[in-house]
Amino acid sequence: MASELSGIVENSNRIVFFGGAGVSTESGVPDFRSSGGLYSRDSGTSYAPEEVLSHSFFVNHTAEFYDYYRGHLLYPDAKPNPAHLALARLEQAGKLTAVITQNIDGLHQAAGSRTVLELHGSVHRNSCLRCGRRYGLDAILAGDGVPTCECGGVIKPDVVLYEEALDDALMTAAVEQLEAADTLIVGGTSLVVYPAAGLVRAFRGEQLVLINKQPTDYDHLATLVLHEPIGEGARRGRSLNGRHSPATGSWSLARTARSRSFRPARASYPPGAGPRYRGRTDPSTSYSPSRVG
Repeated sequence: MASELSGIVENSNRIVFFGGAGVSTESGVPDFRSSGGLYSRDSGTSYAPEEVLSHSFFVNHTAEFYDYYRGHLLYPDAKPNPAHLALARLEQAGKLTAVITQNIDGLHQAAGSRTVLELHGSVHRNSCLRCGRRYGLDAILAGDGVPTCECGGVIKPDVVLYEEALDDALMTAAVEQLEAADTLIVGGTSLVVYPAAGLVRAFRGEQLVLINKQPTDYDHLATLVLHEPIGEGARRGRSLNGRHSPATGSWSLARTARSRSFRPARASYPPGAGPRYRGRTDPSTSYSPSRVG
């Protein structure tokens, strides 16, 4: 029940939230793998979305990349939904220490969250490949074609594309947050994509909560499993803030047996990435925001 999640939140002092594409779908930002996700839509080109969102495609077909990028990955009018807002309130209350997100939309910051680790970058950060000058999202939305800097260089979004490695310092910071947490709430992700999904194995706290519409391979390790969209649950039960209104109904619950501490015997990491993700990941095993489930 939602009251169980409320109890976990109330009894926690260092909560970390790890989120995926499902956190933002209720804000009108599509995910990638569902029936209505980006992978199921016509890309408008003769290329698959995965190819368009690759580093080599950006380099060799920059104009076509930006046509797809503007039309499918940018949602400047999207607003934070109840899940984003609930997490921001948790941080303000001193309960939540960090949001680790696979999303690139910036909605956690828009909701008021301050400590946000964006594993796959952000559409709101862009930089010139020649001089390094930084630009906001407006520079990308300002016109058609390839956005260029005053120096003539091409402006590239600070998002992790296929064939690009995740930032080592950011991954290390995420692991440190997870290691120090007493509770980990995972929402809106199926936890099937590495190396991001492997971060969950850094958690050594007491309570693991999974909130996702579909089952995950980690369900059997969790203290509490809620099979419901995280935004809907936050809106109805307000459980992420340690409060529950019985009149609004309850979340679907899959309670599983587990030990008190989330201490898997053996972690599985991609080649080139150890438990703390130090050292550069092999580009062939690096993933982009488009691989978030």
